[in-house]
Amino acid sequence: MIRTATCVCLLVALCVPGQAVAEPDLPPAAAPLNPVPAAAPLNLVLDGDSFSLRDAFAILEGRPLSARLAPGVPANLNRTRAGALAALNDQRVYGWNQALGPLKDRPLSLEQAAQFQQNVLRSHAAGVGEPFPDDVVRLALVLKANQLARGKVGVRPEVPLRLLSMVNAGVLPRMPQIGSLGTGDLQPQAAAGLAALGGEAPVRYRGVEGPASEMLPRAGLPREFVFQAGEALPIVSGSTVVAASLMSAVHRATALAHQAEGAFALFLEATRAERGSLDARTHRERRIPEEEAVAARLRAMVAGSGWMTEAGRRRLDPANYEPRIQDAVSVRAAPHILAGLRQVLADARTALVREANSSTSNPLIFRRDAGPGYEFVMGGNWDGSVMGHLADSLNAELTDVGVLSQELSGRLLSPRWSYGLPANLAGGSVGLNSGMVQVQTVAAALVPEMQVRATPAGTLSRPVKDGQEDHNTMAMASVRHLHENLDRLEIVLAVQFLMAAQGIDLISGRMSGLALGPAATALREELRRYVPVLADDRYMTPDLERAIWLVRNRRLLPRVTGTATSDLR
Repeated sequence: MIRTATCVCLLVALCVPGQAVAEPDLPPAAAPLNPVPAAAPLNLVLDGDSFSLRDAFAILEGRPLSARLAPGVPANLNRTRAGALAALNDQRVYGWNQALGPLKDRPLSLEQAAQFQQNVLRSHAAGVGEPFPDDVVRLALVLKANQLARGKVGVRPEVPLRLLSMVNAGVLPRMPQIGSLGTGDLQPQAAAGLAALGGEAPVRYRGVEGPASEMLPRAGLPREFVFQAGEALPIVSGSTVVAASLMSAVHRATALAHQAEGAFALFLEATRAERGSLDARTHRERRIPEEEAVAARLRAMVAGSGWMTEAGRRRLDPANYEPRIQDAVSVRAAPHILAGLRQVLADARTALVREANSSTSNPLIFRRDAGPGYEFVMGGNWDGSVMGHLADSLNAELTDVGVLSQELSGRLLSPRWSYGLPANLAGGSVGLNSGMVQVQTVAAALVPEMQVRATPAGTLSRPVKDGQEDHNTMAMASVRHLHENLDRLEIVLAVQFLMAAQGIDLISGRMSGLALGPAATALREELRRYVPVLADDRYMTPDLERAIWLVRNRRLLPRVTGTATSDLR
């Protein structure tokens, strides 16, 4: 599902998580750059132990994908399954020869096992709402196959191979977003399992949605697949969809973290800010590595700026100039605020790599420590608490960045707070022209929505299922709120880019002979390819739509020494 980015529809559509924005109408002089050449196919070999975020981000970016199991995996899966089946002779096991949830005490006969697998997927596929984006669905299926490849849940190799055959063929289950409590992604993963069966569950193939029974043969895949005893539960167990969606959020948030630093560099130039708050000695004393790195990148972005000097600050009103001494808190503390987002992103990356290469089902199957054979061990590895709380923390940090961005944009409207920029950033005759006052209001309107959505869902557990699941992480709610706020932050940063560039352009004539730093120069040039300087008032929605499109499509990433974007890949 693609959101349109045209006029009235844009701001309504912007808050559908994880969707792409269509390219807005652009003036001929601001035609987009030539498209990037097609990326090389991603050939993944899954062994359950070496999946990386680089792999995940490549999938999320739509790289052509071919995924298969590592050579030794099928034999290991077959050994574990044989051991699991033998262990059932003297062990009652949840989901194998016992029912699920509050019905866990009901035994199942061998004759009931095949029907039970199908029933599990049908009963659990109860999700509703908008489906997850295709890139997240692809990633979730690959993650599930990689986790199954570890050989700790007792499935045949045919199970992960069925999932990978769907991915490789471009067949993607329709996985609704609402239903998971983060205590295993039961509903969306059951939808995927039901699609793998080849029944009535909807899938998408080459832009067309229809029942799996019709679409799988169209893609050259067998119509039907049979899950054997114990194989449906590992499909629905675990917070794999939370992991895939959180990986998507981390990828998006990383790009926005880079662009927030670039937007701040533009603000520094527009207000001719003091450099002292970027001094390496100050940040070294705080002993936060991410803060030191942010400050270093910002120093590189404004290196050589003549605007951020005493001579630059004197230019607008030399007769009444007095040394500034220091800037406002929002300016001086920005490296620390931006570092908070970087620190949580780093924590999330570490946790997600572990998650992708772990066994997240219940029960798990291990060789006995003493004696021959295998045994089942019941546990709670499906729980998504760690990821849910990381999503809440990430949401809080990016909301704080949104608050900061909105505050900085607000400063640009005031001649007093911006140290002499025209009121409202109006071009032409101020008063006759109202400038960008309502552009800034767009950011101000979104920040309270961000703050509400940043309330940590992970603290809102409630019991369900007759008390059997009496603690639920609500991790899916946390991740969904996070994506919604990423959508909002894209708009808030677009406002800051527009306004900071306007501030620079309005006074550039009086700053003649003084250079801007490298980041401001490049970012301003890129923005002006799409959005002309505001002179007399004009219809502003198209300007803001173009700026949002630039942010969402990562056209405003700062690219100077010290601002590496390798963490986007």
